[in-house]
Amino acid sequence: MVECSVMATRKPYSTDLTDEQWDVISPHIPPALPGGRPPKHSRREIVNAIFYLLRAGCAWYLMPHDLPAGKTVYHYFRLAVAYQRRLAADS
Repeated sequence: MVECSVMATRKPYSTDLTDEQWDVISPHIPPALPGGRPPKHSRREIVNAIFYLLRAGCAWYLMPHDLPAGKTVYHYFRLAVAYQRRLAADS
């Protein structure tokens, strides 16, 4: 798994996951697919950015510069929504 060095150097947001919270949800987040280029951001940093956006209620393009780009976060958010819909359709 990619460890994000940015998270260690930036000031944490109140919406950032604690280690205990991350330990609970990390098994439910799929790893990066093999092949292709290596991920630039850790899954944890992507989830932190999604939580920031949901709490702040800001537009995707207004994400703070020390979080992953809004376009990147939106991509992963859409993947999560599609995954949830697939799970709901299968039940």
